[in-house]
Amino acid sequence: MDEKKLLSLWNKMRSHIIAAQFGPTLMLVAIFVVASFGKFQMASDGIKYFTLGVAAATGILALISQYAAIREAEALVVDLQKLDKPSALAKKVGQSTSFLQLTAVAIVAMGIGTFGLAAWAVLG
Repeated sequence: MDEKKLLSLWNKMRSHIIAAQFGPTLMLVAIFVVASFGKFQMASDGIKYFTLGVAAATGILALISQYAAIREAEALVVDLQKLDKPSALAKKVGQSTSFLQLTAVAIVAMGIGTFGLAAWAVLG
């Protein structure tokens, strides 16, 4: 694959990581709004657990999608590093392995932390 196609794929992987965050973000906004009005205090346990289940499913699917995009981007970085005469951009992207690894760890850590906070907001 040539440099132009590899960089195009790089941008596609970044877009997938970003797009995978929209669903969970909307779910968290909804939980935040409902919790801020104290509606979970009046809700049954079933509603609370259902809310957490939907939040968990949404978050887990997003994490899987983001992690898959990161793994594919890591392979792409390896291919960029093998180019004979890379452009400055290709060189910079080719040096992104540690950034991608940090992103993978941050996504998992923030996902777990955010779910914990959502559970606290729902269960009180």
